[in-house]
Amino acid sequence: MELINLHAFQVLKLLNNNEITSEDYVTELLKHINKREPLIGAWNYLNEDLILNSAKKLDEKRKISTGENLFGLPIGIKDIIDTYDMPTENGSKICIGRQPSKDAHLVKLLRKEGLIIFGKTVTTEFALSAPGKTKNPKDLECTPGGSSSGSAAAVGDNMIPLSIGSQTGGSVLRPASFNGIIGFKPTFGTISRTGMSPVSFRLDHPGIYARCIEDIELIASIILSYDESDYDMIKNYHFQNHSISNLKDFKFAFVKGPAWKYGDEDMKKIFENFIKSIDLRIDQIQLPSVFEKAVDSHITIMNGGIRSSLYKHYNENKSKLHPYTIERIENGSSLSASDYIDAIQNAKKMSLELKNVFSKYDAIITPAATGQAPRDLSTTGNAVFNGYWTMLGVPAISLPLLKGKDDLPIGAQVIAPWKEDNKLLSISKAIMNL
Repeated sequence: MELINLHAFQVLKLLNNNEITSEDYVTELLKHINKREPLIGAWNYLNEDLILNSAKKLDEKRKISTGENLFGLPIGIKDIIDTYDMPTENGSKICIGRQPSKDAHLVKLLRKEGLIIFGKTVTTEFALSAPGKTKNPKDLECTPGGSSSGSAAAVGDNMIPLSIGSQTGGSVLRPASFNGIIGFKPTFGTISRTGMSPVSFRLDHPGIYARCIEDIELIASIILSYDESDYDMIKNYHFQNHSISNLKDFKFAFVKGPAWKYGDEDMKKIFENFIKSIDLRIDQIQLPSVFEKAVDSHITIMNGGIRSSLYKHYNENKSKLHPYTIERIENGSSLSASDYIDAIQNAKKMSLELKNVFSKYDAIITPAATGQAPRDLSTTGNAVFNGYWTMLGVPAISLPLLKGKDDLPIGAQVIAPWKEDNKLLSISKAIMNL
């Protein structure tokens, strides 16, 4: 039995049955990481002594506990999310050596349940476009995507069963697509951003990576939790695992959308064949005309957020910033207030139109990326297939269902109505089992 190949829920079963210890498991993960990390570069901070000591303490805690628990299950954390016992450097020279005094809210929740915060995964600078050191484990010449590069690559290479990323444009779903794993971005306002470096408060979503839906559900049940410190959170929202009996009861809309023209030609053919062949009730539909402004509206809102969140670094330490980061901040600085307000209004109109779509369909299916991972480490790829869904705040997931021309993964993006995260995951599980 190769422990590193197991899903988190399988590892938990072994732990709770006393068939392995957490120390056994993390030792095997660390052996694999020591072999692969020089090639992949998924980690910004990894302390083996801290990991092993945490595992030993949680093994002892399990011995005196009753019932099943999550003690000793490891998870990676994107390096824009604060951890009190590890640096959080935001992928930037400006933040080298930065040591938070307390955990981000979502990290606190994970620790409370007994998970091991395994290490900090590589992010692009301030979760924007400047690539870090990470390579794609499926092909080392290809980008792993961004900005959650290390979080996706670590799960994709079996270094860790679970990790946390974030998405402001396509930074959870695109890397999931490129690395052949599952990436889940829940409804806006269901996971706290307290303790996470902001890009755009209007758009930022933490998200979850895993290799199976059961593991996504496991972590979602912990961190989709209200935090009064994050003013955008949905009150009285409760995530519960959900099961469905028959996919034939659900109706899906295949949407090309305004992003379709940016897609690679081979991806378009592969995706259209997938829609024809998969055993689901699917209609191809056109989005309402207001969606013609979707791509530009998302870019405008994001640029405005970048300027607000990161201008202090530009003003104080511009010479330490990557040229990509400087360009994004300057784009935001040149933005007019009227353009920003118009984009917000456009997003509201799109939300109203999307509610009409969801009155007829249970979920939308569309590509998760423009194609397979580009063979170019100077880019993280194009987030155009994700950005406007992020802007609208609907729950979305990338499922590793397709292969590109070079046998590299391409994800199918499934999108559900607001606050129906449990339904999205149950539908996704059923699709993965077809």
